[in-house]
Amino acid sequence: MALDFEIADQGRDSACSIALVRVEGHSIVHRVQRLIRPPRRNFLFTHIHGISWPQVAEAPLFRDLWPELEPYLFGARFIAAHNASFDEHVMRACCHNASMPPPLQPYLCTVQLARKTWNIRPTKLPDVCRYLNLSLNHHDALSDAEACANIVLAVIRDGGI
Repeated sequence: MALDFEIADQGRDSACSIALVRVEGHSIVHRVQRLIRPPRRNFLFTHIHGISWPQVAEAPLFRDLWPELEPYLFGARFIAAHNASFDEHVMRACCHNASMPPPLQPYLCTVQLARKTWNIRPTKLPDVCRYLNLSLNHHDALSDAEACANIVLAVIRDGGI
């Protein structure tokens, strides 16, 4: 499973977009992306991801959306994300605010995988995608999550895990 969040402001609880990409075997089998109404209206990062308050004003809160998305994690051995500690902290903050337990799966960082497997530096997501010839619309949660899934598949192919 690969995951990506986009956030609205400095608070880790300000998720405004989430994407999950499920991998089974060696193939991507499901992609889902949703907008989330964050707990505050202030958007500091619209210039990065293009999402603004009017786009999410009628979107569900994380607590209302997560029950729909959580089943996609069932059976997943891990959650892959680029700079996984960021996405893990966002997930924990959103779950905490929603009074829900966070997923139990460990997080697998595709930054660390790329460094270990191919010795890539720098290892920003566009750099790794360029190295692997993967398409990327950076800071679109679905594109970023799919890139992470494909990085994990490439690491498996190259014997890194």
